[in-house]
Amino acid sequence: MRSNAVSPADELGDESRQFALLLDSVTDYAIYMLDPRGYIRTWNRGGSRIKGYDAADVIGTHFSRFYTARDVEQGLPLRNLETARQDGRFEAEGWRVRKDGSRFRASVVIDPIWKDGQLLGYAKVTRDITERYNAERRLQEAQQALMQAQKMEAIGKLTLGLAHDFNNLLTVVVNSLDLIDARTRDEGIGRYVLTAMRAAERGVLLTRQLLTFGSGQTLALETTDLNELLRENIELLQRAAGDGIEVRLALADEPLVADIDRAQFEAAVLNLVSNSRDAILPSPGIIAINLSCRQTRDPASSHAGTRPFLTVEVVDDGPGIPAEHHQRVFEPFFTTKEVGQGSGLGLSQVFGFASQSGGFVQLRSEPGQGTAVTIHLPAREH
Repeated sequence: MRSNAVSPADELGDESRQFALLLDSVTDYAIYMLDPRGYIRTWNRGGSRIKGYDAADVIGTHFSRFYTARDVEQGLPLRNLETARQDGRFEAEGWRVRKDGSRFRASVVIDPIWKDGQLLGYAKVTRDITERYNAERRLQEAQQALMQAQKMEAIGKLTLGLAHDFNNLLTVVVNSLDLIDARTRDEGIGRYVLTAMRAAERGVLLTRQLLTFGSGQTLALETTDLNELLRENIELLQRAAGDGIEVRLALADEPLVADIDRAQFEAAVLNLVSNSRDAILPSPGIIAINLSCRQTRDPASSHAGTRPFLTVEVVDDGPGIPAEHHQRVFEPFFTTKEVGQGSGLGLSQVFGFASQSGGFVQLRSEPGQGTAVTIHLPAREH
């Protein structure tokens, strides 16, 4: 009489088949085996989901097909296998390529498979961490923007206090020079007074720029169409750029209306044009002023949403600004020019005007690729 009992062996069936079924059921990880040279021997559904390839597409092909062309040129795939063989494991993050050509951020583990001292191949596990990577990068960018905003705010408070004290001293100096000039009839003394007065007036101008950076300058707001205002100022801007440099103005297709201090706005654009001119000279070049309306987000704001900003972008084809200076170019008295060739207050005035107007400034520059500085101003609500 045959027994109806099921043996443990019958219950388990083919162990290797059971294990293959388990691996194929995993869809969050690409789990597959490579031979000692890196050719793919097995494939699971996780590999198909993450990389877009069916088993028939990849089995028998080299796993380097998942790497970027640059990584392949540098020999990274085989170097990773060698690291796994020598160290017993390889773990890393990097960019990989799907079947459709798109890239994803991958967390990769490679383990060598040994039997009786012989290398049979490698077990490779890949996980798509693109979403986590992008979230971490956005968080880092937000933290850096917040730290930069806090630093600029602290510098602004210090600058504001110094500017007020300096302005008070200049007021005494200017008033005293006025009294001396009114009472003296000596031409020699008069010339000295005139020289001192010009220096004091220069100090007053610098103080105003410092006050603008520290948001201590009272803005006289007027409803203004930026298109019209820059159209009226193009000749002045061209004269400021000088011979050999062409200023090109690209106006927006629609009116760009904002509540701004016209004088401060004109000074900000003039400062940007002057900076671009100094960067380009002595070579000929082009300064482009582009106006537009963009739906964007203030990078220093805690609000995640976007809103409309009117943008004035000043672009030059000069030598560009090194990356290590990008975070400092808007600080008062910071300049990449030689001593005596600039006060370092031009960009700080631009920064202060934009901030006090409820907007912000962005810099885009690479060595040899020119520089673009964009003023963002809140669009006027209708």
